[in-house]
Formats: sequence, C-alpha cells, structure tokens
Amino acid sequence: MPSIGADVWVLADDKFSSYVHVVAAAIFNQDSQVLIAQRPLDVHQGGKWEFPGGKVERGEQPLAALRRELKEELDIIPLISRPLIKIRHKYSDKRVLLDVWQVDRFRGRAVGCEGQALKWVAQSKLKDFRFPAANLAILTALRLPKRYLITPDPGDDWQSFLAILREALRNGCGLIRFRAYTLSDDDYYRCAKELIRICRDYSAYVFIDRHIEWVKILGADGIHLNSRSLMESQQRPLPLTQLVAASCHNIEELLQANRIGSDLVVVSPVKATQSHPGRYGIGWQEFAALCDSAIMPVYALGGMRPVDMDRVWRHGGQGIAAIRSLWPV
Repeated sequence: MPSIGADVWVLADDKFSSYVHVVAAAIFNQDSQVLIAQRPLDVHQGGKWEFPGGKVERGEQPLAALRRELKEELDIIPLISRPLIKIRHKYSDKRVLLDVWQVDRFRGRAVGCEGQALKWVAQSKLKDFRFPAANLAILTALRLPKRYLITPDPGDDWQSFLAILREALRNGCGLIRFRAYTLSDDDYYRCAKELIRICRDYSAYVFIDRHIEWVKILGADGIHLNSRSLMESQQRPLPLTQLVAASCHNIEELLQANRIGSDLVVVSPVKATQSHPGRYGIGWQEFAALCDSAIMPVYALGGMRPVDMDRVWRHGGQGIAAIRSLWPV
C-alpha cells in the first residue's frame, strides 16, 4: 500500500483516512518471555497493557523509529529484529496504524525510562492482561507458527502418511490443515481424530475444512474456509475461543475475511505452482498490498519454500503455507 506521508495511508475500504503511524515491538528475552508495558492512566486506553513503541515522525523510516523509541522508552538497542505484522484499527476517537516488529535480541537492560510499569510475560500468559483492541492481532501473530502445512491427500497408506506427518511436526510445522478431498465424511472424521491426537503431542494447531460443528466435537483448533465458503459467510462461524482461517485470492475476499473476523488468511498463488501449470502468481507487490489491507496474520501460499520466509516477512506476511515443500518425502 503506497504511503502518502508519515501518518496518512490509502486503504482499500477507507479512502484517504488519516491514521497515526505507530511502531511497536514484541521484545523477547532469553527465556522466550515477551516484554509488555502499562499505559499511564491519563492517556488514550490508559491502564491497559501494550507492546512498547511510539509514533513515527514525519519522514522517518519505521525501523529507525523503532530504534529511537526503544532507546528513549526502555534504554535498549535492538540488534536482531524483523517485521511481524501491520494493523490498522479504528477506535471511536482515534485511528492507528500499528507497525509491529519482533525483536529477538537487544543490547542493554530494559527499564521504564518514562515511569511506566514493565513485565516480562510468557506468551501463554499474555491472555491474562488487558490490551487495547488494536493489539489483539499482535497476540494472534505471536502465538501462530511461521509454517502452515497443508496436508496432501493421505492415499491408501494411512500409517505412512502419519509417519511423514510426525517428521513434518518435528521439522517445525506447528500449524496443520488436514485437507483430504478424496475421503468420505466418515473416513475424514476418523482420520482427523487420530491426526489431531498426534499433533497434540507436538503442541501443533490443527484446522479441519469440513463441517464447522466438527471443530468442537473433534477438538480441533479451528476451521479453514475455502474462498467460496468465506464469501458465503454472513458472520464469524466460530466463537473467539476457536480459530477461523480463510483462503483468499484477491482484495474482495480479503476484505470479507476482515468483515467476518478471521484470525488468519492464506493468500495464493503468490508464485506459479506445479499444481496449476500455466497460472501466474499474483507476485510479491500484490501480496504486500493484500497484507496491508488485512487486519490479521497472512500466510503466503503458492510456490513457497522455507527459503522464502525472509521475503514473506519483508512483504508483511506471517509465514509460508505449502504442501510439497513442507511435506518431507
């Protein structure tokens, strides 16, 4: 999405609206805890907890703003950081663009230089704190893995399929969509039940893509909607305690995912794929534009390999989604 100033952005569904551009940091320590700070009581969203950061000055690059803000607020210098997510949010009295970075290594000892309370918190405990609404997508981005494995059809050898799945889980695939178009409902249900049990041993998230009511019955983490089901949805199909993923190919589908409150989307095809010969990918520029219009984490699908991860991050994505490159055969 092209910038037309430090604090004014053009959005696909909200033309020429003024947003305050803010950088924020999800800072990790050696114990994999995340640093949060409490907002003063006399400011907007006062008393709630947030990820440290501040406004981007006119003409300032986001990474430069991040370094300046972390030095001023916490007296630390980020050494290893990467883009995490961008979020645009409308409060009743304010509009913000949160430009969030993940900081994996820093120099110094974090202190509240402006008198703000600080806490190092395990990721699993972040849900116990009150955050401004704009921060909720950051919490989702932090909990979601960077690799989203879409399973191939299991074929006739279910045990071999499960053996390869276990290897993929050991390789770091922490998010799984069980896709098996050739299975009957009865076989899909039976196989999904066993697949979910195995994924629990690796603390991996599992999405099914059949009947929504099965999510609770099977104990899956959520539903993955194809683009047709997404466009037919009138509202979010699951409660907030469960996850909703959706497949998107264009801005109309992406904005629909925003409207129904999807927790993550998979955008495809970014590059040409073997499964769709002769079909061109949307390319990185269009992928970045869709990420800029999303209010949730976005995975890139279509010709993706683990070596593409840095490029996905640079263009605003959460990670890669794939079948072939993540299925270890």
